[in-house]
Amino acid sequence: MEKNDIICTGCPKGCRVTVEVENEEIINIEGYECPTGKKYAIDEYKNPTRILPTTIRVKNGEFPLVPVKTAEPIPKSLLIKAMDVIAKKEVEAPVKIGDILIKNILDTGVNVVATRNINKKVGV
Repeated sequence: MEKNDIICTGCPKGCRVTVEVENEEIINIEGYECPTGKKYAIDEYKNPTRILPTTIRVKNGEFPLVPVKTAEPIPKSLLIKAMDVIAKKEVEAPVKIGDILIKNILDTGVNVVATRNINKKVGV
């Protein structure tokens, strides 16, 4: 039997949940204090996902980088590949909060969006 310790981030409590697994099947979950904790632990074991915050280069912007994030969580196993795609991207200023800068990254159905306004550099 394998035990996986997970800290739930479903609410501010931060429950320490233990998922017991045998033959890749969950046989027991302990330590959660609400249904959200149990669901989080199951999802984290079976298909961990993360929202990816990072930056994209901006051409002719008042700042050289714009902060971005995936609009929804993507599989944790794709984070490095997603970073490779994002690192190759450059956008032209101006950029507005919520602009989709990369559509459907890695065929996940998830967009990468701007999280800050970047104005065009004065005089450009």
